[in-house]
Amino acid sequence: MDKEFQELLAKLGVRDDELKQLVEKANAEAKAAGTVASETKSAIEKMVEGNAAIHARLLELEQKAARRAGGDFDLVKTAGESFTDGEAFKKLANDRRGTARMAFKSITMNAAVSSITSAPNGTGGVGNAIAPDRLTGIIAPPNRRMTVRSLLMPGRTASNLIEYVQETGFQNMAAPVAETALKPQSDLSLDLVSTPVRTLAHWFKASNQVLADIPLLQSYIDGRSRYGLEFAEEQQLLAGDGTGQNLEGLIPQATEFDVNLLKADDQQVDILRRAILQVRIAEYAASGIVLNPHDWADIETLKDSNGRYIFGNPGQSIQPNMWGLPVVDTNAMPAGHFMVGAFNMAAQVFDREDANVQVSTEDGDNFVKNMVTIRAEERLALAVYRPQSFVYGSF
Repeated sequence: MDKEFQELLAKLGVRDDELKQLVEKANAEAKAAGTVASETKSAIEKMVEGNAAIHARLLELEQKAARRAGGDFDLVKTAGESFTDGEAFKKLANDRRGTARMAFKSITMNAAVSSITSAPNGTGGVGNAIAPDRLTGIIAPPNRRMTVRSLLMPGRTASNLIEYVQETGFQNMAAPVAETALKPQSDLSLDLVSTPVRTLAHWFKASNQVLADIPLLQSYIDGRSRYGLEFAEEQQLLAGDGTGQNLEGLIPQATEFDVNLLKADDQQVDILRRAILQVRIAEYAASGIVLNPHDWADIETLKDSNGRYIFGNPGQSIQPNMWGLPVVDTNAMPAGHFMVGAFNMAAQVFDREDANVQVSTEDGDNFVKNMVTIRAEERLALAVYRPQSFVYGSF
């Protein structure tokens, strides 16, 4: 019987390795094709049945050995069951302290002695019985804080084109006039300006099974697809070049910063004040400043001759603000550049279709492959009424 016990243990270790390989094969098939091949399923079932038979035979040999050794524990229980049913163990479980002991008469077997470990296979290995602690949710990368749209006037449209009349020239000849004298004539130019509605969109593909088996994935894809639209929107509103299907953003339409306004010792803070001045000279009132996070950090860490912070305060949470205007820091603005403007009156965003997410099986060969296509899109237009009120430059 000792020889048979040793052979069964060796055979069980080999079969455990084979079973692990079959499971890995099944996982690979499921990932590649969405289902496990019937041959693989059948092989796994046969392997599990064979292992169950070997375990039953080992239990039978263990009980026989126990009877020959004098029956120190219940013949129909395993050693572990007899130990946990003992009074010493119950007292230990109840008090949560102390020691529980159990004595066995020696059983002579020639099988190699193995320790119980967390190994995934082999004699004594119980790794496959230890379930991992899977945390809920999906760890996502950081999201950009969208800020440019919040500076602009909101609007809605039911068309695919926005048109407005813009004054492009005014020759003011108004002057004092003597009685009965001929009055001077002024000239006024008006142009019709058009800005088209553009579509921002992207899509994903997923299997029906993964969406059904992981409900969390549905909401995660929905959130990430909407964020992707917001990211593209921020880039377009600020820097879209107007070519093809791009919006014409604020930077391409802004007025270039007049370097003649600078003084010899001007720093970043002074340059921004000169830009506000340029907006004011154009008869507009600036309502916001857009900076890259690097440049805003440089400004916030400026110190006076006594080492005291001028704009920033490490001990307080202060809303970003400079020269009485809110400061928006975004990576959409290139480092080393800035924009100052009358955002609240000089430009407007028109939403034709709010961001929406749609799912369809009727795309390509989705139906026969049990796949779905997930599409997210939005439609909007940007009208810049007063380009002179936006000043764009570099430090």
